[in-house]
Amino acid sequence: MPQISLYIDKETLSKIEEAAAKEGILTSKWVGKNIRKIIKEDYPQGYFDLFGSITDKSFEIKNSSFDQDLKRESYDVLS
Repeated sequence: MPQISLYIDKETLSKIEEAAAKEGILTSKWVGKNIRKIIKEDYPQGYFDLFGSITDKSFEIKNSSFDQDLKRESYDVLS
């Protein structure tokens, strides 16, 4: 298994060791688990390649104006 060296201050190492102990795992396992969490992709591979692939007319972007919007009530909150 590949290895990595980290250079961190004592306070940070202490916090990592404490967190690993709370989870009952080795410090290196805790660090690896949390690095994997950070670099995990949120979307599946190819997700953004699908943009624009739907040809259904109901998904078309329409330019709208605000001409038909209703006026909102205004309140005087300072009185």
